[in-house]
Amino acid sequence: MIGDCETAALVSRGGSIDWLCLPRFDSDACFAALLGSSRNGRWRLSCVDSKARCSRRYRDGTLILETRVETPHGAATVIDFMPPRDQRADLIRIVRGERGHLTFATELVVRFDYGLTIPWVNRLDAQTLSAVAGPHRITLNTSAPLRGQDMRTVGEFTVEAGQSVPFILTHQVSTEPRAPLKDVEAELARTEAFWRAFSDRCPDVGRWTESVRRSLITLKALTYEPTGGIVAAPTTSLPEKIGGGRNWDYRYCWVRDACFTLQAFMDAGYFEEASAWRDWLMRSIAGSPAQMQIMYGIAGERRLPEWQVPWLAGHRKSAPVRIGNAAVDQRQLDVFGELADALAVANKGGLPPHPRTRELRPVLMKFLEGVWREPDEGIWEVRGGRRHFTHSKVMAWVAFDRAAKSAGKNGEAALARRWRAIADEIHAEVCAKGFDAARNTFVQSYGSTALDASLLQIPHVGFLPATDPRFVGTVEAIEKRLMRDGLVMRYDLGETSDGLPDDEGAFLACSFWMADCLLLLGRRDDAERLFERLAGLANDVGLLAEEYDHAAGEMVGNFPQAFSHVGLINTALNLARVRGPALERAQNGVHGGAEQPPKA
Repeated sequence: MIGDCETAALVSRGGSIDWLCLPRFDSDACFAALLGSSRNGRWRLSCVDSKARCSRRYRDGTLILETRVETPHGAATVIDFMPPRDQRADLIRIVRGERGHLTFATELVVRFDYGLTIPWVNRLDAQTLSAVAGPHRITLNTSAPLRGQDMRTVGEFTVEAGQSVPFILTHQVSTEPRAPLKDVEAELARTEAFWRAFSDRCPDVGRWTESVRRSLITLKALTYEPTGGIVAAPTTSLPEKIGGGRNWDYRYCWVRDACFTLQAFMDAGYFEEASAWRDWLMRSIAGSPAQMQIMYGIAGERRLPEWQVPWLAGHRKSAPVRIGNAAVDQRQLDVFGELADALAVANKGGLPPHPRTRELRPVLMKFLEGVWREPDEGIWEVRGGRRHFTHSKVMAWVAFDRAAKSAGKNGEAALARRWRAIADEIHAEVCAKGFDAARNTFVQSYGSTALDASLLQIPHVGFLPATDPRFVGTVEAIEKRLMRDGLVMRYDLGETSDGLPDDEGAFLACSFWMADCLLLLGRRDDAERLFERLAGLANDVGLLAEEYDHAAGEMVGNFPQAFSHVGLINTALNLARVRGPALERAQNGVHGGAEQPPKA
């Protein structure tokens, strides 16, 4: 991934940019080969020698990608990056000769509207091409010779030691005057300085420092700088199982990610980013509590209608390709607890209180009082009907628990007593209806025998201490029944239905939660082994997807996934510190730490 904190592009190992939405993360793609074929848009830049050896890395502490290409005849490096946005989005590629000489080929296929619309391409001058369709214009400036061929722009050039051949691709509104040409070396220096200023603040996390630094850079790159919103991933419809239909659009911001992300940023010392994310959250949820959504657009948009793209075959033929996300209309009670915990974490971490927090809390709690007993679709956004999910009820408890504590601190004794009574009622109900005494484990939903990885959050939010026998039994049950090849599945589709076809891979964030729980249980060696296994699943430049298919031995799902990288940061900090994020968050709850829970 390369990006400018407003959008991002994915670059293949073969030197092809196969995914890019302009001008925002959630805009229509102009390169969509990732979800179709080269006919749907891409920009390939690679050595003509098919036997050339290639290796990739990010320039230290940055999002500048360097691909080194070597043959017996020479060596060169392709430098790919997107400068921090000024007025327009730029994507710059520089081919820099280092030894001997190498010949490269380039192929530019611009297709607006998710790979559908073929633009009108013409030459503006000897070094500049323009591709226009409706409101969009993309210009490409380069000294390399280019020509049109079969609705594509192609060319070949040779680079020798000491030479550089730059390419500047710029997006702008088609009615605007042509954007002025930029100095690529100055833009490279500016981009490196931007990322180093961010990444140099990464704390020392021992032998995991570089993995944490890369994850923090990834989170920053997934942040929409104008608003502070963080997308779950820059992609849509990368399948959770190759050939399957569990393909979703993740180019939006989920409320439940807020607490985990705030904790990761603040514990790593990134308070400016944490504050921007918290402020995005407060703006987005503004309005009636009954209309609070589980996700929003990057600027807080509420309408995210889901539709399918018939002209794209899907990644590796995994159809359908979906734009928008119908889960936006689901009821997921856990988001109220996630919001309450996020605000508690922000306050405890030292962020200045948001001016609307105190006004918002009683309105939200009044609404939640009337709905917490109802079933919902749960954390995993199932499409098979509502149930009384145990995790949803636990998070409803979190909302009332945090509200009661806040009211007590503010001298609002009557409200504190009211909300504490409701919290205790929920706690007792969960322990009675969400716990299977015969199997000594909490279960996915009331009356079910199925397990769910979300139950691993029970000690994290302070509902029960990790050492409670009921939770110890839950961890043991998940280890036996939900782990595949050492990684955690969200749930077992053989035991429960989510209303969706096909299978899926192991959910990486859940596996990080398991590592946290093992650490809380005193099983440090097991926690470290699991963490090392998870960190080792990252690709050659340190990026993690949403899931891992243990049978196929590859990452699956949208990529790179913010939730996976948040999990890596938090678990690494848990392992490296006496008081890591898991313990800090757990102690926001009244039943955290050494306290014993009330009996069911």
